[in-house]
Amino acid sequence: MMNRKKFKNKQTQNGHKSKRLKSEKPDPFFTGDSNRRKKFEGDDVSINSSDSEEYDDGHVAAAENGGESEEETAAEARKRVAKAYLETMRAVSRREEEDGEDVDERGGREDGDRDSMVAKLLQAKQLEDSGRIRRSIAHSWMWRVQKPKTTEGFRFQVKHRQSVTAVALLEDDSKGFSASKDGYIVQWDVDTGKTETYVWPSEEVLKSHGAKDPQGRVKKRSKHVLALAVSSDGRYLASGGFDRHIHLWDTRTREHIQAFPGHKGPVSCLTFRQGTSELFSGSYDRTIKIWNAEDRSYITTLFGHQSDVLTIDCLRKERVLTVGRDRTMHLWKVPEESQLVFRAPASSLECCCFINNDEFLSGSDDGSIEHWSVLKKKPVHIVKNAHPSSTPNTLDVKQNGDLSNGSKDDLDRVHENLGQSACSWVSSVAVCRGSDLAASGAGNGVVRLWEIENDGKGVHPLFELPLVGYVNSLAFAKSGKFLVAGVGKEPRLGRWGAIPTARHGVAVHSLQLS
Repeated sequence: MMNRKKFKNKQTQNGHKSKRLKSEKPDPFFTGDSNRRKKFEGDDVSINSSDSEEYDDGHVAAAENGGESEEETAAEARKRVAKAYLETMRAVSRREEEDGEDVDERGGREDGDRDSMVAKLLQAKQLEDSGRIRRSIAHSWMWRVQKPKTTEGFRFQVKHRQSVTAVALLEDDSKGFSASKDGYIVQWDVDTGKTETYVWPSEEVLKSHGAKDPQGRVKKRSKHVLALAVSSDGRYLASGGFDRHIHLWDTRTREHIQAFPGHKGPVSCLTFRQGTSELFSGSYDRTIKIWNAEDRSYITTLFGHQSDVLTIDCLRKERVLTVGRDRTMHLWKVPEESQLVFRAPASSLECCCFINNDEFLSGSDDGSIEHWSVLKKKPVHIVKNAHPSSTPNTLDVKQNGDLSNGSKDDLDRVHENLGQSACSWVSSVAVCRGSDLAASGAGNGVVRLWEIENDGKGVHPLFELPLVGYVNSLAFAKSGKFLVAGVGKEPRLGRWGAIPTARHGVAVHSLQLS
């Protein structure tokens, strides 16, 4: 132990003795016992710091008696998941080997060749997830998507009381989420159909989570939901609607955890950036706001639209695609703080989605579908009259008693006026991520599947799937094995049309891949 210096009789350089100050106290570090005993939290036994053997025995005993074990770090968890995924890929390679593909003379593939194949599979999957290559699900000469039989159709998975406004799926396609105009948010299992409802908390709880009082003449908070988005890890569900807030929910407990105020108009669209907790919201106040769900924080606001923002989409890159009622589509490059503006030829855009980082689709209120490229300000291909109003089963003649005075002339007039406007609007488009398969929905009684050709050569129809009602939202399974549609009697953003024969709910259609 270091000896303390004594200043009592020590002389300074000028010959005077230095006196010890009264306020100076001995340092406890030097006065303490080197073999002092330490107490550890959670242990009843005092352990001598100089006796390592007793410490080891006591530590093992404490662990055997129910002491807390060391928690797994994030790096260790990632390593464990990566090893498990590699084993899964090796199992896939072994199954292919058993099927007789690429075997060597000894009847099996060597370990080095198998690992090389696994590396190629991982690289191909990473390229698909990043959007650099496209899976050929709907390619014309492969025909991997089979046209369903006449007896097959959409099956209703979840029922709602009012029109469904939004649907979303987890990355593993195991669970889905849907919301409707009556404020109900439902979580459902894709395989079993079991449903669980999200319960809105009281007004006091909402205020404690960050919500503000209703603005304007409205005194009661609206539960009308217009948009849903789920994070890639499946932890967070975001909802937005007429109350001008973004509400964050925990999908594991189905509890409300945060409310983000800030928008001055209804929140019409939401999306998470893939692989992150970064959340983008669009509103009738003509702005796009960026939030962080993990940190429960606001990041920034993007300005550029001159009217209501209707739809939003985002991939892994920090690029956001939006459409508004100002007849424009904006591609926001967030890190560069810049934007590209694409103008519709003659109509108002209603919906949009990414094909990959450089291509995207949009739907218009005149029934057209546009294929865009980041290299051109105008569409590279336009499909006009994609959802014609003359499609059968749009309205049922048997229900004419619910229309006006019930006469056939009134039915034809309603069909003519309503069909040419709201029923033929392309209200939703969706793309199976990383593939050439797309879908569009309107109010004319069918959901149409499309093939997207490479190099921007165009969009071509595949076949139609009958579904009565306004198709307000579409979502593909990441595997491409099924398509989810949110339908109702009324459009998502208004009540300017109604289809009495339609049902409110979530419809699922299986897709056969050859």
